[in-house]
Amino acid sequence: MTDTTAPSALRQRRSLLKAGALSLLLGQTDIAWGATIVAVRVWPAADYTRVTIESDTALKTVPLFVANPPRLAVDIEGIELNPALRELVGKVRSDDPFITGVRVGQYTPNTVRLVLDLRQMVQPQVFNLAPVQAGNARYQHRLVLDLYPTLVADPLEALIAERLKAGNSNPGLANAPSMTALPPPPSGAKLSTTPDPMADLLATQKRQPTALPPAPPPVVAPPITLAASAAQEAEPQERYIIVALDPGHGGEDPGAIGPRGTKEKDVVLQIAHRMRDRINATQIKTRHGTLPMRAFLTRDADFFVPLHVRVDKARRVQADLFISLHADAFLTPDARGASVFALSQGAASSAAARWMAVQENRADQVGGLNLKVQDATVQRALLDMSTTAQINDSLKIGSEMLGQIRRIGKLHKPQVEQAGFAVLKAPDIPSVLVETAFISNPDEETRLNSERYQNELADALMRSIERYFARNPPLARTRNT
Repeated sequence: MTDTTAPSALRQRRSLLKAGALSLLLGQTDIAWGATIVAVRVWPAADYTRVTIESDTALKTVPLFVANPPRLAVDIEGIELNPALRELVGKVRSDDPFITGVRVGQYTPNTVRLVLDLRQMVQPQVFNLAPVQAGNARYQHRLVLDLYPTLVADPLEALIAERLKAGNSNPGLANAPSMTALPPPPSGAKLSTTPDPMADLLATQKRQPTALPPAPPPVVAPPITLAASAAQEAEPQERYIIVALDPGHGGEDPGAIGPRGTKEKDVVLQIAHRMRDRINATQIKTRHGTLPMRAFLTRDADFFVPLHVRVDKARRVQADLFISLHADAFLTPDARGASVFALSQGAASSAAARWMAVQENRADQVGGLNLKVQDATVQRALLDMSTTAQINDSLKIGSEMLGQIRRIGKLHKPQVEQAGFAVLKAPDIPSVLVETAFISNPDEETRLNSERYQNELADALMRSIERYFARNPPLARTRNT
């Protein structure tokens, strides 16, 4: 009697041996083929638009930028097209300043081609982020596509132009648009249905990474003489007060999240908008005369801004005051009350202040900082330049804020705390960080979502700003000194 199962078992054994040998030859990198896309996100803003593709393993890409018509093509190797990646097509907003549409398809059996059709020329950055777990953020591997404008508007010129335009009718126009607001999309911007030359162009390219245009260099904050001279020529006698409002977190970085799901990044942006309206409608009476005020927001939408860029933005508009707005969480839901922090050049004023600074300084890890283009030398120099005078002025405005906030709610600490917050290290601008409440406390989360409390808080902070500048008016100087 013949055993008919033997040939079948022998063939199966040989197949397994071949597969094992093939795995040894391919190595660990190629075995990872089959990465799964778990989420895609788009963060549009006037500053730049970010596209994030999250996967369970790191993705290898071959990017190519085409100038005419402008588009960015990215070949993502080692994956198959899945529903999560297809969702990217529908996530582009009609008012996105940079992207008009997205096309995605299976280019080869193990390569997906992603094409971003663009409204304008951009300086793209394509980079990977390692997994991160910090606070409420839990991200796996992220592929990031950042689209920066090739021509960046001067924020101080925009601020002055906005002020001059409003001054003719109402110098305190409350609803003046922010300089970071999204511009209206060009009319008729739709996805093209004409034959696409992209496939022919890409087919001629070698399968090697193609160099993208140079990444935008880190912005240094030199004196902005053009805008300053324009201001002096238009209004030679006017000196106005600029307050930089910095809503914490944004984009990939939600900040703290309350028990009911409230995100810190959302409530602090709402409070910043309320403060902006009040600042733009205010004039301060000082011994040097009546000085109008203008607000500048480091972000006016839901997108990520690195900590050092927040500082640099305030310096570029030569702000007279920097206020970073937060609503943090603690390890237990019992913590409550508002706090105000200033910079400490040495040790933190308390263990709690040191812990808070550590949490806030991790924002770049979560938000997604492109370390390849960060100028570490410039950043270190900026962070080491903070002066005693800046800290003393920060303590003054911080004390004013605590005095006003205690009239509307509970304080976590009755004095200004100090720690090494990276976002407070502008050497020439009084800077404070306001923890508006503990979002991890259920009662305070409810208050943060309340329009009434947001208005009360904005009014309290506004009173403290007015009192501070009435007693400490900015010097009557030109904006470039």
